[in-house]
Amino acid sequence: MKLAKFVDPLPIPKTLKPVFRKNGTTHYRVRMRQVMQSLHRDLPKTKLWGYNGIYPGPKFEVRRGERISVLWENKLPKNHLLPVDTSLHGTRPPTPKVRTVAHLHGARVRSDSDGYPEAWFTRDFAKKGPAFKNKVYQYTNDQRPAMLWYHDHALGSTRLNLYAGLAGPYFIRDHQEEALQLPKGRYEIPLVIADRTVRSDGSLYYPRRPKPSDLANPKNKIPTPSIVPEFFGKQILVNGKIWPYLNVEPRKYRFRILNASNARFYNLKLSSGQYFYQIGSDGGLLKKPVKVKQILIGPAERVDVIVDFSKMTGKKITLTNNADAPYPDGDSENLNPNTTGLVMQFRVNQPLTVKDTSRIPATLSSLVRYSRHNVRKVRYLSLNETFDKYGRLLQLITNRMWDAPITENPVVGTKEIWNLVNTTDDTHPIHVHLVQFQILQRRSYDVKYYNRTGKIRFTGPPIRPPRNERGFKDTVRANPGQVTQIIARFGPYTGKYVWHCHMDEHEDHDMMRPFKVIPKKKN
Repeated sequence: MKLAKFVDPLPIPKTLKPVFRKNGTTHYRVRMRQVMQSLHRDLPKTKLWGYNGIYPGPKFEVRRGERISVLWENKLPKNHLLPVDTSLHGTRPPTPKVRTVAHLHGARVRSDSDGYPEAWFTRDFAKKGPAFKNKVYQYTNDQRPAMLWYHDHALGSTRLNLYAGLAGPYFIRDHQEEALQLPKGRYEIPLVIADRTVRSDGSLYYPRRPKPSDLANPKNKIPTPSIVPEFFGKQILVNGKIWPYLNVEPRKYRFRILNASNARFYNLKLSSGQYFYQIGSDGGLLKKPVKVKQILIGPAERVDVIVDFSKMTGKKITLTNNADAPYPDGDSENLNPNTTGLVMQFRVNQPLTVKDTSRIPATLSSLVRYSRHNVRKVRYLSLNETFDKYGRLLQLITNRMWDAPITENPVVGTKEIWNLVNTTDDTHPIHVHLVQFQILQRRSYDVKYYNRTGKIRFTGPPIRPPRNERGFKDTVRANPGQVTQIIARFGPYTGKYVWHCHMDEHEDHDMMRPFKVIPKKKN
């Protein structure tokens, strides 16, 4: 199916309005609903799931330190929109097929408001998961201003619920950032990028079975429907439209970019050859702007960039992608320069409404680097690949399944260094709940020697992260053949959280592990 490119205007997510404010808390209500939504001018409307009945969901705008309360309501049908594999953890009968739990990705929250994967609930809270009972979540927003995002996190169904549309942007603001005179208002635009395959009748396509080449033994009997190793769509959506365009003025714009794809990485470039001025990442502003011609962004990562169109009057500029899928050594069928190699178009065809007084400051924030001093524990945590009993590819962390006993118990308020030892051929975007961490280094090692002995033998020097990765992060790209080293301070809360690969098919099968932040021992 061929679709015309750049024929739909880019939708701009609307800001969610609170229900009321009382006793210092702002209260919101968000309902998950099934909806028919137009994804492209030449397609019938597509059946989706959305927060407040729209994909992506409405934009939260909150202040740093503002306490908010969100009532998450499941008003979805009892039957799933997509094929459910009931052989996975958390999905086996009599578990309902449609289950949801909201996770605010990147937030420092108490464990009972984090969206623990087992804390799911069904329509009208008829049945809840065993771990927590809350359906009203509390967010303190006591952290640096940043673009976070909220999405579903139900155990064994995350890939399906996100693909159906349960995701949306969340902004924390403060006066220090506002004083920088960055582009704002209509000149600051979120770009939620995701890939989908939409059939000619408008319906979403998601595979029911893996390809024979993905199985250890293609003759094995596997469940139907069955999970696939990864999924890559044939069309690219931005803010819920396939290959949209945006009319812009000849001035600076700030774009807050989120990769909300299940598994696809994007290596973003501008066809004009212009620079991006990257000013922030997952956890907010960098120390100084970084001038780059291309930006690699894995699933769940965010980048905050300024693009200057002031000298581009009359031009049409395409945002392109050339990242392999899977990344970094993908199949040619998953990246087509005429389809998945295109993201959206900017048309510099609007008159300058007002003089552009925004700027790109030389210094953005007083970002302090974590020291290795007083680190309480250093961990080596492997990322592994094997096959399950059906011969399906199985991704694991430390060779353990989700329901194995917890092995990571950081003490609240202490720093730990985690060495992510990637033994697989994929780059895994590893997300750690609760914390914003920093990347210390990446370093090549002998994978075969490690698999044989369990010991690290480095084959190259430490590689510092590039300047645009030296801010705070909650998702890190752990590359194959490398040990990726991160440092985090765990807290300020105790309780059970999770960490996982954010390639959603990996997360569901079974590349996710719980960890528990424990109290300090009393003397």
